[in-house]
Amino acid sequence: MTNTNVQIFDTTLRDGEQVPGCKLNTEQKLIIAEQLDNLGVDIIEAGFPVSSPGDFKSVEAISKIVKNATVCGLTRSVENDIKVAADALKYAKKPRIHTGIGTSDSHIKFKFKSNQDDIIERAVKAVKYAKSFVEDVEFYAEDAGRTDNAYLARVCEEVIKAGATVLNIPDTTGYCLPSEYGAKIKYLKENVKGIDKAILSCHCHNDLGLATANSIEGVINGARQIECTINGIGERAGNTALEEVVMILKQHPYLNLDTNIKTEMLYGLSHLVSDNMGIYTQPNKAIVGANAFAHSSGIHQDGVIKNRETYEIIDPKDVGVTESAIVLTARSGRAALAYRAKNVGYELTKLQLDEIYQNFLDFADKKKEVEDDDIHYIIEHSRLYKEIVSA
Repeated sequence: MTNTNVQIFDTTLRDGEQVPGCKLNTEQKLIIAEQLDNLGVDIIEAGFPVSSPGDFKSVEAISKIVKNATVCGLTRSVENDIKVAADALKYAKKPRIHTGIGTSDSHIKFKFKSNQDDIIERAVKAVKYAKSFVEDVEFYAEDAGRTDNAYLARVCEEVIKAGATVLNIPDTTGYCLPSEYGAKIKYLKENVKGIDKAILSCHCHNDLGLATANSIEGVINGARQIECTINGIGERAGNTALEEVVMILKQHPYLNLDTNIKTEMLYGLSHLVSDNMGIYTQPNKAIVGANAFAHSSGIHQDGVIKNRETYEIIDPKDVGVTESAIVLTARSGRAALAYRAKNVGYELTKLQLDEIYQNFLDFADKKKEVEDDDIHYIIEHSRLYKEIVSA
C-alpha cells in the first residue's frame, strides 16, 4: 500500500447490521459481500462470530467466496471470542481478527471496573492470542475519542509490540469535533513508538452528524484506513458513509489520497443494501439519495441545463446514476419546461413557451410534481396545440 492509498474497511455486515429491526440472513449477506468485493473495498468486516451460530455461519461462508478483500471478524478481548473468530475465518484467503477493549476513563471505571495498567495487559494478551492464529490483527481502542491522548499512545505502543498491524481509533460515541479527532490522529503519529509498523484507522459514529468530517480529518492527519458502511447505516445515528468519504477524496485530488473503489457501482450497491435491509434511505442523502442529482429550483435548472457543472460537483455517471433529473414543480422556470417538453417531443418557440408556461404554472400549483404525461396533457389542452404539433 502506498502512502497515498486509503484502505476502505466496510463494516456494513457487522456494524451496519446492528440497526434495530434489521437482520440479514446468510444468503443476503453473501450477495452483499460479493458486491462489496467487486466494488473494491479492501476489508470486509463480515460479522461478530461468537455472537450467534448464524453469525459464525455467515462469516465462514463469506470467507469462502470473497476473492480479493481481507475478511475480518470482530471479537472482544476474550480468548474464546478470538478462537471462535479464527475458526470462522479459516477459509479466508486474507483473514483478519479485529479485537480490542475500551480505553476511556468511563469504560475503564464503569464498564470494566478496572484500571489503566490492567486494560493494557488485557489488550496485549488479546493481540498476542489473535496473532497466534492470523498474521493480520487489528486492535480497537473503544471510545478512543474520549480517551486521554497520552494514555491512548501508551496502549498503541504496547499492542504494536504485541503484533497489531492496524490500530483502530474509534470515536465510538460520535462526540469529537473534526479538529479534535484530527489532532488525536496527529498526536499518535508523532508520539507512538513503532507507529510505522501499523496503520491508523478511523472508525467514526454519526451521533452529531460529524462521522464523515472526522474520518476525512483523520486521513488528512495520517490515518490510512477508514471504517464505514454503505448508506452510513449503523447503530444509533449510524457510521461514516462509505460513498461520502470515497467521493470526497475523489473530488479533492489535491489531498493526494485515493481509494480502490469503483465509484460507478455506488448507487446500485446503495439500493441493494437498502432493499435487503429494509431500511429507507432519505431522498436528500449525499451521493446516493434519490434527490442527490435532482433539480427543482428554476434558477438551478437553468444553470444545469446550460452546463451541468454550474450546480453539480459530481458527474452522476461517476456514481452510477444515468443522468441528472430536472424535476418540474411550481418553482421551475421556462428553461426547465422547454427542456422536459423537448424530451417528450415538443420543440416550443419562445412565444409558444410563454403561453404554455402559464398553463403549466396553473397545473403545477395543483400538483406536487409534473410528470411527462402531464406535459402532454398541458400542451394538448392548450389553444396552441395544433400549431405546436404541425410545426
